[in-house]
Amino acid sequence: MAEPENLGKSSYETSLNQNQPSQEPNPVCDSWQQMLQAVLGVVMLFGALAMVHFYLPRAAEGVPPDSKTDALQRQVRELSAELAELKQERAMPAVILNRYRNSIGYIYGIYQVGMPGQRPAVRARVSGTGFLVGDGLLATNRHVAEPWFGDPDSEKLMQDGASAMLETLVIYFPGSPTPVHLLPASVSKSADLAVLRIEETDLIRGLPALPLSKAPSSPGEHVTVIGYPMGIAGMVAKSPSSIYERLAYRHNDMNAAAELAALSLIRPSATWGHLGDVVGDKLIYDAPTAHGGSGGPVFNSKGEVIGINSAYMDGFSGGTLGVSVDCLQPLLDEARQRH
Repeated sequence: MAEPENLGKSSYETSLNQNQPSQEPNPVCDSWQQMLQAVLGVVMLFGALAMVHFYLPRAAEGVPPDSKTDALQRQVRELSAELAELKQERAMPAVILNRYRNSIGYIYGIYQVGMPGQRPAVRARVSGTGFLVGDGLLATNRHVAEPWFGDPDSEKLMQDGASAMLETLVIYFPGSPTPVHLLPASVSKSADLAVLRIEETDLIRGLPALPLSKAPSSPGEHVTVIGYPMGIAGMVAKSPSSIYERLAYRHNDMNAAAELAALSLIRPSATWGHLGDVVGDKLIYDAPTAHGGSGGPVFNSKGEVIGINSAYMDGFSGGTLGVSVDCLQPLLDEARQRH
């Protein structure tokens, strides 16, 4: 390959250099240049003073020059986070129901109250809700585990010497055609709470326990309540038409519960609302419920159990009552020690 030649300067460039006239001082031009430089200097000085006047106080307040942009970006991030949280809260009832439905069962029982050696003065049915809390234990209300608790007629008979007993107490879990027997474990002396022991079965061992909240609850929180409001009647009402027609007049019959279980129609319902107030160990919320929903779990927006559904006040849609989950822990400890 040939090496490039060193051409040096072109003849045109050389002639330009040679023909360029020599420059002489021009007083007028020099005077205008000096004046222009002075004006530019004054403008730059005023600009610098203006910048100092505007930014120095903001810097003293700890606000950077581009704080407006930063503040706008921060607001956008905060709004995005709030929107994501709102979407999560709105979707939480469905998430909770799908995740824990099979661990929340329908409790059905028959009890009697009477004098020894005599025909029972009271023989009645009880229905409610219970949920798994681990170690073969189930949480519910005391008035479900001991149906005579809080019943004026039964309590009067017992004051006169009558005794109360359960003839049977079972729980149906969704997806299982057969009931599971429940045994007493621990009841609260001060709150409407009870812990029952569940008969060991393969079904129970495969179901997850519900997570219990360890943080205090605050008014205004979103809550989800899951249970079996109206008991068998409620489940019959939402059954297919052919089943409804057959069971509509047997909604208190244990055979109706067995038939619903065989058809996989033992299914809890979820309602949604707000925590209106927290007074001691009581939770007050507006998620609707009815008899049969007693003993169901009350979830917060994180999917944790904060309480156990207990009662409702007639005539006030915001007057549903629950017992704080804090009261459940001593019963769980007692039940585990007895086992």
